[in-house]
Amino acid sequence: QVHLVESGGDLVQAGGSLRLSCAASGINFRFALMSWYRQAPGKQRELVANINSAKSTNYADFAKGRFTISRDNAKNTVYLQMNSLKPEDTAVYYCNAQNIAQEYWGQGTQVTVSS
Repeated sequence: QVHLVESGGDLVQAGGSLRLSCAASGINFRFALMSWYRQAPGKQRELVANINSAKSTNYADFAKGRFTISRDNAKNTVYLQMNSLKPEDTAVYYCNAQNIAQEYWGQGTQVTVSS
């Protein structure tokens, strides 16, 4: 059974930083495309960043220059370092894993940025 467990969400002031973690189990992690999405109240879920098995990365425009995605295949964990946080970054952040034809989601972790 696949499990994706996010952690690291918190309440932080604008300009602050957070590091989110997503620990995966039950999948062939090193070959999975790992992504972070977010969903703010009343808005659709949107891609934040992803990282493939070769550690190539892709970022949404709003994340470029502020967020960094990385992965540790030895720990089956993907990270999202978020710097210079803004109130508009407030959302539930979800971890996503894609492996061949299957896709999995974590339960989400709340990030709240106060102004």
